[in-house]
Amino acid sequence: MYRGRLERDLTLWTEQGLIDASTAGRLLKEYDSRPSSFSLGRVLMIIAALLVAAAVLLLVAANWDAIPRLVRLVGIVGLIWGAYLAGAVLITRGAERLAAAFLVFGTLAFGGAIAMVGQMYHLSGDTFQAMLVWFAGAVVAAALFRSGAVTAVAGVLAFVVSGADWSQSYNADETVLLWLMPLMAVIIILLVRYTDAGRVRHLAYLLLVAWLAFIYSEYETPTTAIAIAAFGAVAYLLAAVPQSPLHAFARSAGAAPAFYSYLVLMVGLFGLHAEFDTVGDRLFLGIITLAAAIAGIALSGKENGAVRYLGYIAFAVETLYLASETIGSIIGTSGFFLVSGLVVALIAWGVIALERRFSKAETQVEA
Repeated sequence: MYRGRLERDLTLWTEQGLIDASTAGRLLKEYDSRPSSFSLGRVLMIIAALLVAAAVLLLVAANWDAIPRLVRLVGIVGLIWGAYLAGAVLITRGAERLAAAFLVFGTLAFGGAIAMVGQMYHLSGDTFQAMLVWFAGAVVAAALFRSGAVTAVAGVLAFVVSGADWSQSYNADETVLLWLMPLMAVIIILLVRYTDAGRVRHLAYLLLVAWLAFIYSEYETPTTAIAIAAFGAVAYLLAAVPQSPLHAFARSAGAAPAFYSYLVLMVGLFGLHAEFDTVGDRLFLGIITLAAAIAGIALSGKENGAVRYLGYIAFAVETLYLASETIGSIIGTSGFFLVSGLVVALIAWGVIALERRFSKAETQVEA
């Protein structure tokens, strides 16, 4: 996607005389020489590893009673060690893509081994503990082999741990996820930096957002929602406002700091909608939400597409929600759809006006 846009820009700049054709060709050649962060071959290898792992587990499950206990244990341990050893050998030979597939297969087999051993020997425990051990094993494997693919598996397992039935655990109380979820997110972030798996960091960020939503579900009060919204607003302003002392640092990390802090702000604001019943309170909260949406579009609309589109969505959803709570209850269903259509048209007009403003501002800066 980026290469196509870069090629079009280089062609346009060449036609405008800003650069010559040979320079454009060298720039494109230099970009093509970089190691790609996305590889279709790597993705297909990972998918193959997932399918083979599923096939092995299903085969074992279908013939469970016919397989002696010792054979089951030796077989699953052999699969794990064989996959990891094969991955290590392939890494030393430079076959990173195939190595990633073997490492993912070994990590998935480790999860199957936990379930199998627990069932065979009737070990005490539960799903939460099993998933936590699986997550710990994936973290160790990712660190030992410095594997971005296994880091991604660990990131997914962090969500599995968070969604497991932890309330039945013998060693977990109702507040275990309050400290465990951010701890797992920090571990994933450290692994991302160590393994250079930049895209996996989004799993850690989403886990932190889910953690804040979990806090609200545990302490479902207006104060909790306001605290989450305030935290998101402060974090977003620190990341998005040019005068902020953290603005340069946030920009160096890409669009993620501003977007996820803005997402936290919206989570808090929409959580507040469930706390108020009167039309007046919801109208006041709606005005604040609309103001936050417009502020996000105005502050980050030009340089952060993720924040811009989230602001558009929040503005549209909140406007339709307010229409349904006020106008819709008065004029009926047909009138509500008519008003909704007009509202969407106004939103579209505002978006077009903002896009033109951003385009003019960019042209003036270049001039």
